[in-house]
Amino acid sequence: MNPKQMFFEKFREATAAVLPISLIVAAMCFSFVPVTPDLLLAFLIGSVLLIVGMGLFTMGSDVSMTQIGNHIGAKLTKSRNLPLILSVSFLLGVAITVAEPDLQVLAANVPNINSLVLILTVAIGVGLFLMVSMLRILFKIPMKWLLLGLYGLVFLLAALTDPDYLSVAFDSGGVTTGPMTVPFIMALGVGVASIRSDANAQTDSFGLVALCSVGPILAVLILSFIYRDAPSDAAASVVNNYATTVEMGQGYLHALPEYLLEVVMALLPIVAFFLIFQVVALKLKRLPLMRILLGLTLTCVGLVLFLTGVNVGFSSLGFILGERLTSPELRFLLVPIAMVMGWFIINAEPAVHVLNKQVEELSAGAISAKAMHYSLAIAVSLANGLAMLRVLTGVSIMWLLIPGYAVALVLAFFVPPTFTSIAFDSGGVASGPLTATFMLPFAMGACTAMGGNIMTDAFGLVALVAMMPLITVQIMGLIYVLKVKGEVKQPELAYGETDVIELWEV
Repeated sequence: MNPKQMFFEKFREATAAVLPISLIVAAMCFSFVPVTPDLLLAFLIGSVLLIVGMGLFTMGSDVSMTQIGNHIGAKLTKSRNLPLILSVSFLLGVAITVAEPDLQVLAANVPNINSLVLILTVAIGVGLFLMVSMLRILFKIPMKWLLLGLYGLVFLLAALTDPDYLSVAFDSGGVTTGPMTVPFIMALGVGVASIRSDANAQTDSFGLVALCSVGPILAVLILSFIYRDAPSDAAASVVNNYATTVEMGQGYLHALPEYLLEVVMALLPIVAFFLIFQVVALKLKRLPLMRILLGLTLTCVGLVLFLTGVNVGFSSLGFILGERLTSPELRFLLVPIAMVMGWFIINAEPAVHVLNKQVEELSAGAISAKAMHYSLAIAVSLANGLAMLRVLTGVSIMWLLIPGYAVALVLAFFVPPTFTSIAFDSGGVASGPLTATFMLPFAMGACTAMGGNIMTDAFGLVALVAMMPLITVQIMGLIYVLKVKGEVKQPELAYGETDVIELWEV
């Protein structure tokens, strides 16, 4: 794909992701959910910035992060040096996670935990479990047993953890596997898997994202035992109100340099690491190097626009909508509206279409991409509905997560290993940027209006959305297994001893 085609493709994907939600929100605001004009205008401007930012960011990430992952992964495999592979994997895992936009949005919205502390905790969790992923590939450790042991440890710690940290911990696992992290980790895994020459090497390159989602959950659960709460004003989910259009414009203009500094500081570790690796080992030629540096520049610009649009205009209206829909006359609409939004969010997620095709190919057409598409859309829609029911009822997140993960882990013993790896990888695919930037503030607004505890009742939405593909993809894998077993072989023709068998036609 040439640069021009990639440019239009990425902006088409970004528009398809943001536009449906923007239209639904605008329709509600013009019909039955009254909001001030400044909020709606700020939201619409934020939507445009989100589309442009996502387009530039994903294009830049494809050109830079994926290529960096491929080059470093290939170089590491040639070294065949296990300590080097593990140490570089840890450093890269930390560096790439710090720059993940979904994580930055989540951290900014979590009250009582300092944003930097949460981001670094999650980043260390990803780094450590990227090391575990490398060991799994190199030593051929079965994915299902590894997941069973790790999630057993997760729920053991969860039983001892402060309830305020539970939902945030599981949400952290969902947002980490975003548009920055996934392409990089997948490229690194494919490179390292090439060390092995056996038939299962390519299959074992799946599952890296799944394991890197467990790391942040464990890291935040451990953090809960040692961290003292920060002041509650650490949360950034503050509704921005503007008296005039000039004031609104100034709000956006003042936010740009702030987020530019944040993004530059977030990207600096991965850029520095790549440049050092380039000088010491990679020694790429001028043209590939310039393309990667241009990609990093686009990533930076896109991320600045993305975060500005989200924090100044987009999330504020999500918060207000959630708040207004809890009024007695509109409360009955909270769950169905959340489910409709969930349907459109998953439909517009580009990575979901890749996942659907992957499953269709794995099942040799027995599970169609269309069937996968609808099953995932229904699952994520249900996840959003369950999240709003939690806001209304205050039911603990564990009543949903424990049965959900239990079903997912049991299914792992009945479906082909590749389906399990792809299922656990795809949890982050479903919880895309719009889940953290709009649906989470939506839940927080509803929870605030209901007088609930944001930490226990609103957070957890991302976790539920991320959990659903674990079950859905594996159920599709089980259907595939049953279909294969149910195929009746054509009976061989029986011939008598005196029958004449013609092997050719005259």
